[in-house]
Amino acid sequence: MRIATWNVNSLKQRLPRLLPWLDQRQPDVVCLQETKIGDDAFAELLGDELSDRGYIAAVHGEATWNGVAIVSRVGLEDVVAGLAGAPGFPDPEARAVSATCGGIRVVSVYVPNGRVPGSEHYRYKLAWLGSLRDMVAAGPRATIVCGDMNIAPTDDDVFDPDAYVGETHVTAPERAALSELQALGLRDVVRDRWPKERVFTYWDYRAGMFHQDLGMRIDLVLATPPVAERVRAAWVDRHARKGHGPSDHAPVIVDLDEAPDGDIGPVVPPPSAPVLRRGLAKLPQSR
Repeated sequence: MRIATWNVNSLKQRLPRLLPWLDQRQPDVVCLQETKIGDDAFAELLGDELSDRGYIAAVHGEATWNGVAIVSRVGLEDVVAGLAGAPGFPDPEARAVSATCGGIRVVSVYVPNGRVPGSEHYRYKLAWLGSLRDMVAAGPRATIVCGDMNIAPTDDDVFDPDAYVGETHVTAPERAALSELQALGLRDVVRDRWPKERVFTYWDYRAGMFHQDLGMRIDLVLATPPVAERVRAAWVDRHARKGHGPSDHAPVIVDLDEAPDGDIGPVVPPPSAPVLRRGLAKLPQSR
């Protein structure tokens, strides 16, 4: 079974890329984030296209902002939109949807950004992650959490730690919240496969960040042991970040039981433009 996660950063804008990608990569389950579309509009836009390809969808969206979905061709049972007891800002947002697909509990998440350390957005992010942990803790043994976590797990997951001093995504409380989630037994399957390599999933649109490979790894696939033990390949589809009109995120693809594209997929980290000296590259907003 092939499971993928992709922050598409607007389903309407990314539709011309999403459909060919589905045809090319043939995922069995896709977790989508930042769809930025309501549930009815999702069905109107994509329902027939998915049905023609053998997919059904569980969606939890809102117009303009946020939005998550699970697209599956291996079943879709016990769909739950949102997280029980999760905080809102001020109302609950469309940031999580879960369902059982092919015997695995799949959770698609779009974690709040946090904006500025110490802000009310930041406190909301940490509280939301606590609710996610509670939900996963109460779930079945075979679970996979996929999505845009808006956290780089370690300094190895950003192009240059010096560039992120004082920024969100890398602070100790955020990483501690992620560690508490992983302490439930969830394994970071991409890092398991690539323990020391430069592997990123997000590159800012500005300042040629992708072409310089100045990115972050914030899109994660976290799996409990019954799922992680089945992983045969885990890779970032950098090709989907290239060309005209891409999302600022690349899909992450995990193959269970067999690896149709080989054990590392068609894209082999590390990329070709590492930062050789810390402190030389800056984030676009700090230029």
